[in-house]
Amino acid sequence: MDRKSPTVRRRRLGAELRNRRERAGYSLEYVAEQLECSQSKISRIETGHTSVNVRDVRDLLTIYGAGEAEIQELIELAREARQKAWWHPFSQVLSSAYVGLEAEAVRVRTYEQQLVPGLLQTEAYARATMGILPGRSEEEISSRVRVRMQRQSLLDQEDSFHLWVVLDEAAVSRPVGGDEVMSDQLRHLVVAANRPNVTLQLLPFEIGSHAGMDGTFAILDFREPGDRSVVFAENATGGLFIDKRDELERYKNLFEHIHTAALGPEQSAERIQQLVEEPLWRSRQRGFAST
Repeated sequence: MDRKSPTVRRRRLGAELRNRRERAGYSLEYVAEQLECSQSKISRIETGHTSVNVRDVRDLLTIYGAGEAEIQELIELAREARQKAWWHPFSQVLSSAYVGLEAEAVRVRTYEQQLVPGLLQTEAYARATMGILPGRSEEEISSRVRVRMQRQSLLDQEDSFHLWVVLDEAAVSRPVGGDEVMSDQLRHLVVAANRPNVTLQLLPFEIGSHAGMDGTFAILDFREPGDRSVVFAENATGGLFIDKRDELERYKNLFEHIHTAALGPEQSAERIQQLVEEPLWRSRQRGFAST
Protein backbone atom coordinates (compact mmCIF):
# COMPACT_ATOMS: atom_id res chain seq x y z
CA MET A 1 0.00 0.00 0.00
CA ASP A 2 1.30 3.47 -0.93
CA ARG A 3 1.79 5.34 2.35
CA LYS A 4 1.96 8.78 0.75
CA SER A 5 -1.20 10.47 1.94
CA PRO A 6 -2.63 13.54 0.15
CA THR A 7 -4.34 14.39 3.45
CA VAL A 8 -1.03 14.61 5.31
CA ARG A 9 0.60 16.58 2.50
CA ARG A 10 -2.30 19.04 2.40
CA ARG A 11 -1.93 19.52 6.16
CA ARG A 12 1.87 19.91 5.83
CA LEU A 13 1.50 22.43 2.99
CA GLY A 14 -0.99 24.45 5.01
CA ALA A 15 1.37 24.57 7.99
CA GLU A 16 4.25 25.69 5.75
CA LEU A 17 2.16 28.46 4.23
CA ARG A 18 0.95 29.61 7.65
CA ASN A 19 4.52 29.71 8.99
CA ARG A 20 5.66 31.81 6.05
CA ARG A 21 2.75 34.23 6.41
CA GLU A 22 3.46 34.66 10.12
CA ARG A 23 7.19 35.17 9.50
CA ALA A 24 6.32 37.82 6.93
CA GLY A 25 4.14 39.53 9.53
CA TYR A 26 0.98 39.52 7.44
CA SER A 27 -2.57 39.09 8.75
CA LEU A 28 -5.16 36.83 7.16
CA GLU A 29 -7.09 39.95 6.19
CA TYR A 30 -4.11 41.44 4.32
CA VAL A 31 -3.32 38.22 2.44
CA ALA A 32 -6.98 37.74 1.50
CA GLU A 33 -7.07 41.27 0.08
CA GLN A 34 -3.94 40.63 -1.97
CA LEU A 35 -5.29 37.37 -3.32
CA GLU A 36 -8.79 38.85 -3.78
CA CYS A 37 -10.46 36.05 -1.85
CA SER A 38 -12.08 35.50 1.54
CA GLN A 39 -10.17 35.16 4.80
CA SER A 40 -11.89 31.83 5.35
CA LYS A 41 -10.28 30.46 2.17
CA ILE A 42 -6.79 31.33 3.45
CA SER A 43 -7.63 29.89 6.86
CA ARG A 44 -8.90 26.61 5.39
CA ILE A 45 -5.78 26.31 3.24
CA GLU A 46 -3.55 26.84 6.27
CA THR A 47 -5.40 24.29 8.40
CA GLY A 48 -5.34 21.70 5.61
CA HIS A 49 -9.12 21.56 5.33
CA THR A 50 -9.10 22.34 1.62
CA SER A 51 -6.75 21.70 -1.26
CA VAL A 52 -4.93 24.56 -2.94
CA ASN A 53 -4.01 24.90 -6.60
CA VAL A 54 -0.52 25.61 -7.91
CA ARG A 55 -1.34 29.18 -8.90
CA ASP A 56 -2.52 30.09 -5.40
CA VAL A 57 0.59 28.55 -3.85
CA ARG A 58 2.82 30.59 -6.15
CA ASP A 59 0.84 33.78 -5.50
CA LEU A 60 0.92 33.29 -1.72
CA LEU A 61 4.64 32.59 -1.63
CA THR A 62 5.34 35.57 -3.88
CA ILE A 63 3.43 37.77 -1.40
CA TYR A 64 5.58 36.30 1.39
CA GLY A 65 8.81 37.03 -0.50
CA ALA A 66 9.86 33.41 -1.03
CA GLY A 67 12.60 32.51 -3.49
CA GLU A 68 12.02 30.46 -6.64
CA ALA A 69 13.57 27.27 -5.22
CA GLU A 70 11.28 27.45 -2.19
CA ILE A 71 8.28 28.14 -4.41
CA GLN A 72 9.03 25.11 -6.59
CA GLU A 73 9.42 22.87 -3.52
CA LEU A 74 6.00 23.81 -2.15
CA ILE A 75 4.37 23.67 -5.58
CA GLU A 76 5.50 20.04 -5.80
CA LEU A 77 4.00 19.44 -2.36
CA ALA A 78 0.75 21.04 -3.59
CA ARG A 79 0.69 18.67 -6.58
CA GLU A 80 1.16 15.66 -4.28
CA ALA A 81 -1.62 16.96 -2.03
CA ARG A 82 -4.04 16.96 -4.97
CA GLN A 83 -3.35 13.36 -6.05
CA LYS A 84 -6.01 10.72 -5.51
CA ALA A 85 -5.29 8.15 -2.80
CA TRP A 86 -6.24 4.46 -2.83
CA TRP A 87 -9.36 5.20 -0.78
CA HIS A 88 -10.66 7.88 -3.18
CA PRO A 89 -13.16 5.51 -4.91
CA PHE A 90 -14.75 4.97 -1.48
CA SER A 91 -14.94 8.66 -0.53
CA GLN A 92 -18.74 8.61 -0.59
CA VAL A 93 -18.84 6.17 2.34
CA LEU A 94 -15.97 7.64 4.37
CA SER A 95 -17.10 10.09 7.02
CA SER A 96 -13.81 11.77 7.87
CA ALA A 97 -10.19 12.45 6.90
CA TYR A 98 -9.04 9.91 9.49
CA VAL A 99 -8.06 7.28 6.91
CA GLY A 100 -5.88 9.83 5.14
CA LEU A 101 -4.00 10.69 8.32
CA GLU A 102 -3.71 7.09 9.46
CA ALA A 103 -2.20 6.07 6.11
CA GLU A 104 1.02 7.98 6.80
CA ALA A 105 1.16 7.73 10.59
CA VAL A 106 4.12 5.92 12.13
CA ARG A 107 2.29 5.31 15.41
CA VAL A 108 -1.33 5.24 16.51
CA ARG A 109 -2.21 5.17 20.20
CA THR A 110 -5.89 4.56 20.75
CA TYR A 111 -8.33 3.96 23.58
CA GLU A 112 -11.56 2.17 22.70
CA GLN A 113 -14.56 1.69 24.98
CA GLN A 114 -17.19 -0.27 23.07
CA LEU A 115 -15.70 -1.74 19.90
CA VAL A 116 -12.50 -3.41 18.74
CA PRO A 117 -10.58 -0.79 16.71
CA GLY A 118 -10.84 -1.08 12.94
CA LEU A 119 -7.24 -2.15 12.38
CA LEU A 120 -7.82 -5.25 14.53
CA GLN A 121 -11.29 -6.25 13.35
CA THR A 122 -12.15 -9.43 11.49
CA GLU A 123 -14.19 -9.00 8.34
CA ALA A 124 -17.28 -10.59 9.93
CA TYR A 125 -17.01 -8.38 13.01
CA ALA A 126 -16.55 -5.28 10.83
CA ARG A 127 -19.63 -6.19 8.81
CA ALA A 128 -21.63 -6.67 12.01
CA THR A 129 -20.64 -3.21 13.28
CA MET A 130 -21.44 -1.61 9.92
CA GLY A 131 -24.93 -3.07 9.94
CA ILE A 132 -25.85 -1.63 13.33
CA LEU A 133 -26.99 1.74 12.00
CA PRO A 134 -30.29 1.65 10.05
CA GLY A 135 -30.56 2.87 6.50
CA ARG A 136 -27.25 1.56 5.15
CA SER A 137 -27.48 -0.41 1.93
CA GLU A 138 -25.63 -3.67 1.43
CA GLU A 139 -23.46 -1.91 -1.16
CA GLU A 140 -22.45 0.79 1.33
CA ILE A 141 -21.72 -1.76 4.05
CA SER A 142 -19.56 -3.80 1.66
CA SER A 143 -17.62 -0.69 0.60
CA ARG A 144 -16.98 0.31 4.20
CA VAL A 145 -15.82 -3.19 5.09
CA ARG A 146 -13.51 -3.24 2.05
CA VAL A 147 -11.86 0.01 3.15
CA ARG A 148 -11.47 -1.24 6.70
CA MET A 149 -9.82 -4.47 5.58
CA GLN A 150 -7.47 -2.62 3.23
CA ARG A 151 -6.44 -0.25 6.03
CA GLN A 152 -5.13 -3.26 7.94
CA SER A 153 -2.21 -3.64 5.52
CA LEU A 154 -0.56 -0.98 7.69
CA LEU A 155 0.10 -3.72 10.25
CA ASP A 156 2.25 -5.60 7.73
CA GLN A 157 4.71 -2.70 7.73
CA GLU A 158 6.36 -3.71 10.97
CA ASP A 159 9.35 -1.40 10.62
CA SER A 160 7.37 1.77 9.96
CA PHE A 161 4.09 1.49 11.85
CA HIS A 162 3.16 0.74 15.46
CA LEU A 163 -0.34 0.32 16.89
CA TRP A 164 -0.89 0.68 20.62
CA VAL A 165 -4.41 -0.15 21.77
CA VAL A 166 -5.95 0.11 25.22
CA LEU A 167 -9.25 -1.73 25.05
CA ASP A 168 -11.94 -1.46 27.69
CA GLU A 169 -13.09 -4.90 28.81
CA ALA A 170 -16.62 -3.94 27.72
CA ALA A 171 -15.46 -4.12 24.09
CA VAL A 172 -14.58 -7.82 24.42
CA SER A 173 -17.54 -8.76 26.62
CA ARG A 174 -20.43 -8.03 24.26
CA PRO A 175 -21.11 -10.60 21.47
CA VAL A 176 -21.12 -8.24 18.48
CA GLY A 177 -22.42 -10.23 15.51
CA GLY A 178 -23.29 -13.22 17.68
CA ASP A 179 -21.36 -15.94 19.47
CA GLU A 180 -19.33 -17.29 16.55
CA VAL A 181 -18.35 -13.91 15.12
CA MET A 182 -17.27 -12.60 18.51
CA SER A 183 -15.34 -15.74 19.42
CA ASP A 184 -13.42 -15.50 16.12
CA GLN A 185 -12.77 -11.82 16.85
CA LEU A 186 -11.32 -12.61 20.28
CA ARG A 187 -9.04 -15.26 18.78
CA HIS A 188 -7.96 -12.72 16.18
CA LEU A 189 -7.02 -10.28 18.96
CA VAL A 190 -4.86 -12.90 20.66
CA VAL A 191 -2.99 -13.47 17.38
CA ALA A 192 -2.67 -9.72 16.71
CA ALA A 193 -1.25 -9.15 20.19
CA ASN A 194 1.76 -11.29 19.17
CA ARG A 195 2.69 -8.97 16.31
CA PRO A 196 5.93 -7.10 17.06
CA ASN A 197 4.36 -3.77 16.10
CA VAL A 198 1.13 -4.17 18.10
CA THR A 199 0.76 -3.41 21.80
CA LEU A 200 -2.61 -4.51 23.14
CA GLN A 201 -3.73 -3.80 26.70
CA LEU A 202 -7.04 -4.53 28.39
CA LEU A 203 -8.62 -2.14 30.86
CA PRO A 204 -10.44 -4.52 33.24
CA PHE A 205 -13.79 -3.91 34.89
CA GLU A 206 -12.32 -4.33 38.36
CA ILE A 207 -10.36 -1.08 38.27
CA GLY A 208 -13.65 0.84 38.54
CA SER A 209 -13.63 4.47 37.45
CA HIS A 210 -10.71 5.61 35.32
CA ALA A 211 -9.34 8.57 33.35
CA GLY A 212 -10.79 7.49 29.99
CA MET A 213 -14.46 7.43 30.86
CA ASP A 214 -15.25 10.57 28.83
CA GLY A 215 -14.84 8.80 25.49
CA THR A 216 -12.65 7.12 22.92
CA PHE A 217 -9.80 8.79 21.07
CA ALA A 218 -6.73 8.11 18.94
CA ILE A 219 -3.39 9.93 18.87
CA LEU A 220 -1.61 9.79 15.50
CA ASP A 221 2.13 10.52 15.26
CA PHE A 222 4.05 11.15 12.03
CA ARG A 223 7.63 10.73 10.87
CA GLU A 224 8.28 14.22 9.53
CA PRO A 225 9.12 16.75 12.29
CA GLY A 226 6.87 19.34 10.67
CA ASP A 227 3.84 17.04 10.78
CA ARG A 228 2.44 17.67 14.23
CA SER A 229 0.64 14.83 16.00
CA VAL A 230 -3.14 14.93 15.85
CA VAL A 231 -5.89 13.58 18.08
CA PHE A 232 -9.07 12.13 16.67
CA ALA A 233 -11.85 12.18 19.28
CA GLU A 234 -14.72 10.06 17.99
CA ASN A 235 -18.38 10.98 18.40
CA ALA A 236 -21.78 10.08 16.93
CA THR A 237 -21.38 12.38 13.91
CA GLY A 238 -17.90 11.20 12.97
CA GLY A 239 -15.31 12.88 15.16
CA LEU A 240 -13.19 15.90 15.94
CA PHE A 241 -9.56 16.50 14.97
CA ILE A 242 -7.42 18.26 17.57
CA ASP A 243 -3.86 19.48 17.02
CA LYS A 244 -3.36 22.44 19.35
CA ARG A 245 -0.27 21.86 21.49
CA ASP A 246 -1.94 22.19 24.89
CA GLU A 247 -4.80 19.88 23.93
CA LEU A 248 -2.38 17.35 22.40
CA GLU A 249 -0.46 17.24 25.66
CA ARG A 250 -3.69 16.74 27.58
CA TYR A 251 -4.59 13.69 25.49
CA LYS A 252 -1.06 12.30 25.68
CA ASN A 253 -1.22 12.54 29.48
CA LEU A 254 -4.67 10.96 29.40
CA PHE A 255 -3.39 8.00 27.39
CA GLU A 256 -0.48 7.66 29.83
CA HIS A 257 -2.91 7.37 32.74
CA ILE A 258 -5.14 4.89 30.90
CA HIS A 259 -2.43 2.51 29.74
CA THR A 260 -0.78 2.62 33.18
CA ALA A 261 -4.07 1.52 34.75
CA ALA A 262 -4.58 -1.29 32.22
CA LEU A 263 -3.27 -4.84 32.38
CA GLY A 264 0.12 -5.42 30.78
CA PRO A 265 0.26 -6.92 27.26
CA GLU A 266 0.88 -10.50 28.45
CA GLN A 267 -1.84 -10.36 31.09
CA SER A 268 -4.19 -8.79 28.56
CA ALA A 269 -3.61 -11.59 26.03
CA GLU A 270 -4.21 -14.15 28.78
CA ARG A 271 -7.47 -12.46 29.82
CA ILE A 272 -8.71 -12.35 26.21
CA GLN A 273 -7.78 -16.02 25.76
CA GLN A 274 -9.85 -16.81 28.85
CA LEU A 275 -12.77 -15.01 27.24
CA VAL A 276 -12.32 -17.14 24.12
CA GLU A 277 -12.68 -20.25 26.25
CA GLU A 278 -15.34 -18.89 28.60
CA PRO A 279 -17.03 -15.79 27.13
CA LEU A 280 -18.55 -13.46 29.68
CA TRP A 281 -21.81 -13.27 27.76
CA ARG A 282 -22.28 -17.06 28.02
CA SER A 283 -21.79 -17.09 31.78
CA ARG A 284 -24.26 -14.22 32.07
CA GLN A 285 -26.79 -16.16 29.99
CA ARG A 286 -26.43 -19.20 32.24
CA GLY A 287 -26.84 -17.00 35.29
CA PHE A 288 -30.08 -15.54 33.96
CA ALA A 289 -31.35 -18.99 32.99
CA SER A 290 -30.85 -20.33 36.51
CA THR A 291 -32.80 -17.53 38.21
